[in-house]
Amino acid sequence: MADTQDIPAWIALFMGLYALVAALGELHSPGSWASMPEDFEKSEGLRFLTGIVMLALGATIYLVNPLDRDDWLSVVVTVIGGGMVVEGVVILGWGRPFLHFAFSMLGAVNRVWALLSAGLGVVLVCVAALRF
Repeated sequence: MADTQDIPAWIALFMGLYALVAALGELHSPGSWASMPEDFEKSEGLRFLTGIVMLALGATIYLVNPLDRDDWLSVVVTVIGGGMVVEGVVILGWGRPFLHFAFSMLGAVNRVWALLSAGLGVVLVCVAALRF
C-alpha cells in the first residue's frame, strides 16, 4: 500500500502513462483520434459509458487523493479529479451537444495533439518519479 504522501505521485504516474501510451497509439496509427467524434455522434451507449467512466474515475481520484494545500501536486491532482467528475456529469446529462462543442474546440485532430499528449505524459511521469 502506498504512503499517503505518495498517492498524488502515483496518480500522476498513471495519468502520465495513460497520456503517453495514448499518444503513442495515435502516432503509430494516425487518424484513430480523428475518428472518435463520429463514433460519439452515432452512439448513445458510448457517450453514456464515457460519462460513467469519467464520473467514477474522477470521484475515485478526488476521494482517494489526500488534499494537502502545501503540496502543489496534491492540489493539482485533486482539481483534475474534480474536473473529471464535472465532465462525467456533463457528458451524462448533455452528451451530444457537449461533445460536439468539445470536439469543435479541439479543431483538427492531428499529430500536434498526439505530441502534446506525449509531452504531458513525460512531464507527469518525471514529476512522479522525482517524488518517490
